[in-house]
Amino acid sequence: MSSLNASFSQNVSIVHPKYFFIVGLSGIPYSSYYYIFLFMIYFITVIGNSIVLLIIAFERSLHSPKYIGVFNLALADIGETNALIPNMMNNFLFDSQYISFNACLANMFFVFLFSSMQSVTLVVLAYDRFIAICLPLRYHALVNNTSMVLVFSAVWAFNFSIVALMVSLITRLSFCESNVIQSYFCDHGPVFRLACNDNSINKIIAFLVSALYLVAPLIIIFLSYMGIFLALIKITTWQGRLKALKTCFSHLFLVGIYFLPICCSYIAAILVSLTPNARVISTSLAYAVPPMLNPIIYVLKTAEIKDIIQKMLKNKSAPIRENIFK
Repeated sequence: MSSLNASFSQNVSIVHPKYFFIVGLSGIPYSSYYYIFLFMIYFITVIGNSIVLLIIAFERSLHSPKYIGVFNLALADIGETNALIPNMMNNFLFDSQYISFNACLANMFFVFLFSSMQSVTLVVLAYDRFIAICLPLRYHALVNNTSMVLVFSAVWAFNFSIVALMVSLITRLSFCESNVIQSYFCDHGPVFRLACNDNSINKIIAFLVSALYLVAPLIIIFLSYMGIFLALIKITTWQGRLKALKTCFSHLFLVGIYFLPICCSYIAAILVSLTPNARVISTSLAYAVPPMLNPIIYVLKTAEIKDIIQKMLKNKSAPIRENIFK
């Protein structure tokens, strides 16, 4: 950390460190156990979401607009988890807390790209539920496989461009004083705040990204469900209302699991002066836990996937029983 002069590569007036030092948890005994806990979350996340991806890919009955969205969310969950946790394990369990400048930017790009995809996918799934309940007669005209593929292609391209712009603006900053990142990965805010030249553009883009992928999705989802609840009121029977509302339960769980931890972390950081260790623990859990819980919700709260898994288990158990009774 102290030998920055030896590790700086200079381009005119812009100074980039050859390496950044990621602090992570500091001064906490047995912190390695927390990283092992995160690795267990990583293992469950990858296995669970891979199962969901395979089921949707190979089960033709799930080749529908809703499950194109679920497939996209599972893909984003795996991407974000792989961008975040293995790098943390390498940094903190194996005492390799230095990361090169370019690797840091790559890490930042992929974490924010997949995280932004999670957020926008939940918005698209809210739109799917809104059309299904509020405009059921026009659902197949407005929401079909082709339109969903086009929507997600556009979303991937848009998010790629926004995150690439955010990360590329880091290269215009000069890091001439410190290379110590007070976070557990190459987080955008802790990195651009290290700059010793003007970082006002980076502050603006950080605000816009937060508004675009946190505030705007919450507002759109809230308005979608306001419309859904108004449509439910018009249904005359409680049985009809409950049947329609049941189709939204899994999505509401996903929204709560994704947005609540992140919002609580932001609110806590504003209202309370969080220590660096508290910030690392709260934000790392907010990023790591939702992708682990999402596939569990698909299985427990989605009748179609639950039925398919039950059929698969029955088909596998049938030959075993036949062999036993032969």
